[in-house]
Amino acid sequence: MDSNELASLIDFGASHGMDSLLVVRHGKIVSEAYYAPFRIGLKHRVNSVTKAVVGTLIGIAFKEGLLASPEQRVLDFFSDRTIANVDDRKKALTIQSLLDMTSGIDWTEPLSSAPPTSFFSMERSQDWQQFILDRPMAERPGSVFNYDSGNAHLLSAIITKVTGRSALDYATEKLFGPLGIGDVYWRHDPQGVSAGGAGLYLQPRDMAKIGTLYLQDGVWEGNQIVPAKWIDGVKHATVDMRQSWGPNLRYASLFWAIPSKSAYSAVGYHGQLIVVMPTLDCVAVVTGSSRFPDSSGSPASPRYSLDTLVNLVAGAAKSDKPLPENPAALAHLASRVQDAATEKPTSGSDASELAKAISGKVYHFTDNALRLSSLSVDLVGPNPSYEYVNYAGQPGAPTEQFGGPIGLDGAYRVGGRRSFGISAAKGVWLDKTTFVIDLQTLGNDDAAKVSLTYSGKGVDASFESAGGFRLKLHGEAGD
Repeated sequence: MDSNELASLIDFGASHGMDSLLVVRHGKIVSEAYYAPFRIGLKHRVNSVTKAVVGTLIGIAFKEGLLASPEQRVLDFFSDRTIANVDDRKKALTIQSLLDMTSGIDWTEPLSSAPPTSFFSMERSQDWQQFILDRPMAERPGSVFNYDSGNAHLLSAIITKVTGRSALDYATEKLFGPLGIGDVYWRHDPQGVSAGGAGLYLQPRDMAKIGTLYLQDGVWEGNQIVPAKWIDGVKHATVDMRQSWGPNLRYASLFWAIPSKSAYSAVGYHGQLIVVMPTLDCVAVVTGSSRFPDSSGSPASPRYSLDTLVNLVAGAAKSDKPLPENPAALAHLASRVQDAATEKPTSGSDASELAKAISGKVYHFTDNALRLSSLSVDLVGPNPSYEYVNYAGQPGAPTEQFGGPIGLDGAYRVGGRRSFGISAAKGVWLDKTTFVIDLQTLGNDDAAKVSLTYSGKGVDASFESAGGFRLKLHGEAGD
């Protein structure tokens, strides 16, 4: 592969919100970049790449005889439930229609910037499976593609039905274990079923192992983990995804495919990708995040087409044999990898006279959508930091305490703990009374700004996420 073109690919990642980028060819990593403050050795939330893992587990369950046929009726697995809106169409739901996103369930989750209202409603419900099963039908199963995370969650529930274990536990034995994937986190619904539509956290190198398994037709170290026939079905996907911005996209077994380019991919929101290119013997892995605008006012956008990434990776592949040595190109590639890993600090500011007065004070908040109970910052000690406590999510559950260091020099400080990983935070005084914290969980795609305006014993806290969520709260310091 051409090192100069791989260097250009890494620069493309920097301008498109990537947290990591790996390219594997002929079984070897030929390029690997981690964009600061994300770093090697950390898990990343892979969003809907989770679906492809669930699809893979369904393929394994067929191989083991736990499932008899893709045409098995879905409602037969949930005969212990009373289900609403049952008609002939719902009775015709099959495993295959869930795998192909052609279930026909009435569901709003567009592959666009529009909000996935059905997905949000499902996650707010106390029983995700019941919420999905109770939805009315909009089409006959098998007739029309409609993106629906509920389909994948029902498949995860079916895995639990036929194995007696969660998808996570089943994967640990049958997929993650054989591939040497150990650092995994997987969210679950209130009943303990592994989230099928999103919620899996993996390291980028482990994502590359899953892609390599598919590249090798399901074989890993001589063992047939996934049936070759299953993977062949993904390679030759036929379900039209009906996207005006991607007319060549096809779908199969919870994978996206571009048959015209002999490529297919596990795809997650904000650029989580495992791209498999069999004709090039190549796998590309990307993780990404939403970003706030930089100092120039230009955000690093995670929006680019799968087709574009495939073209860039394929363009770097010049031969099936090693290219002549090119030390200058290798050095250029190494410099771009190093540049990606090097944080570019933002401008700082002079400390406010308020820093000493508010440091260490605990500000308490009434019940709110963030479940924020209290917040404090220490801006004068040798190790500036923040700490907050969340209200319990369920009755009787304990409160949760989180926090970490804060960089005051325009660069993130990494450490501490948030709900789903390691904190990275930096802060600056906007003026004499307002301190602004840039906060994220590394690999969790949750960048946010927290503006704290202090007055007397109170603080007005304004929260803004890069994804668009905004909330204002008022807190009071305790005696």
